[in-house]
Formats: sequence, structure tokens, C-alpha cells
Amino acid sequence: MSKILIANRGEIASRIIRSAHESNLLTVAVYTDTDKNSPYVREASQSVRIESSYLDSHSIIKAAKQTNADAIHPGYGFLSENHEFANLVEKEKLIWIGPSPEVVRIMGDKIEAKKYAKKAGVPILPSGKTEKSIKDINYPLLIKAAAGGGGKGMRIVENELDLKESIKLAKQEANTAFGDDRIFIERYVKRSRHIEVQILGDQFGNIIHLGERECSIQRRHQKIIEEAPSLRLTKRLREQLTNAAVALAQQINYQSAGTIEFLFDDQSNDFWFLEMNTRLQVEHPV
Repeated sequence: MSKILIANRGEIASRIIRSAHESNLLTVAVYTDTDKNSPYVREASQSVRIESSYLDSHSIIKAAKQTNADAIHPGYGFLSENHEFANLVEKEKLIWIGPSPEVVRIMGDKIEAKKYAKKAGVPILPSGKTEKSIKDINYPLLIKAAAGGGGKGMRIVENELDLKESIKLAKQEANTAFGDDRIFIERYVKRSRHIEVQILGDQFGNIIHLGERECSIQRRHQKIIEEAPSLRLTKRLREQLTNAAVALAQQINYQSAGTIEFLFDDQSNDFWFLEMNTRLQVEHPV
């Protein structure tokens, strides 16, 4: 591998370009007219204008072919968690810098991801996909979209009277946001924290973690401030949490950088798997 195309823009493109140059790799930037004067375009060894957007997978593949790039790095956002794009990159005999397309697909579906977490012995909250399947779970409940994230499709349900309408609204919102109206329902933990673990895996099956981040200060399910390490965790709890993250990564034979997110009960000290981001995290320097 001697040349990488970065299928992204802005700050993360600049970071990848600098790291690649430090490793004596050539880089290719793609840009739209809006970004033609952005620093990352000048920093790259080459730059290619694309007419549409950073979501145009075929234009990005075409740019990689035109510039004889060996690999594509998706950065974060845009196409970074699109398993169809990852498949297309490999089909075109290019190197996909990220986890395998199949792992991206599995872990991008929260229902499927929970199954693999359970196989790995990682705690998960009891959940179901229908009203009937959650009859043994105590209120309050939380409805979530199976695809996507960012708080879209999430609804807190305090009692049974609100359940049917909440499911209907959550499905509508999920379908609008992700083109997928599948939802699941789990117990809502009122006094909880959001703690995530950064992991790295290589192609030989080695998995390490890089510690945890405290991500509990949020607005509308969006993180505002993160810090590391979490001051709430004891040495024992930290070890349990990071071991669980590594176990799940091993279960799916994870390669590349990724983040495994957990819900932590502030009262009981229990924790459960939330989801996984199969990409470089926006806040990876923390």
C-alpha cells in the first residue's frame, strides 16, 4: 500500500493525511466546490473534485481508480458505516481501511449486535420487538430504532397506555431518518451513565482497548462533553467494562479501530452493552 484516498473532508481528512504522510504514504483528497479552498485539499498529495457529494460511492471509487490509490479510508460519518460501500471498495480490488463489511453490517443493526454481545457473555438489557414480547419487562421502557442512531426514533414510555402510540411514532421517525422502521423495546434505566471503550484490532486476532470515555453529559441523546478516564469507575469496574469490550470484539473477529458503548447504572453499578461504532470515533483523541 502506497497511496490512500480519504473519503471524507475537514478535520478528520487532515488528521488522516498527516498520519499517512508520517508513514511515507501518498494521499488523495476528494472535495466538492464548497470545500475547494479547505486546508485538507492543499495538504493532500493529490486532490480530486467530485460533482455530487461525499455520499456518492461511485464517484469516490472512480477518483481512487483515476489516481491509482491502493486503499480508501472512510474517516467518520458519511460512508464510514455503510457496509455496501465497504463491499464495493473490496469488489473493486481496493483496500478498505476498516473492519470487514460483514462486521459493519452486523454491528450497524442494534438487534443483531445484541445477539453477538450475548454470545460473548457481555450483559444486555432484556428487550423485545413487539408489545407481547416485552410484557415481563417493568416500566418505564425505552423504544429504540434498530438502525441508525443520534437519538432518532427513541421514545421513553412511562406506562402501558402510551405504548402503542409511542411505538407508532418511533417507527415513523426511524423510517424517515434511516429508511428502516424496525424498532426494539428495552427497560429504561433512569439514573444511568454513558461510558464507552475504544478498541483496536489487527488482522491476526489481537484486540486491545485504549481505556474508557465518560460521555454522560448529553443533550437530546447527543454527547456534549467527554472526558477520560471516567471518575465514576473503580479499578474493578473499569476492568470489567474494558474486558467486556475486548470479549465482544474478539467474538466478531474485529479489525481496525472501533468504539463499544455501554449503559452504566449509577445506583447498582451494573452495565449493559448499548451499541458499537465500527469506525474511527469523532472523539478518538480523548
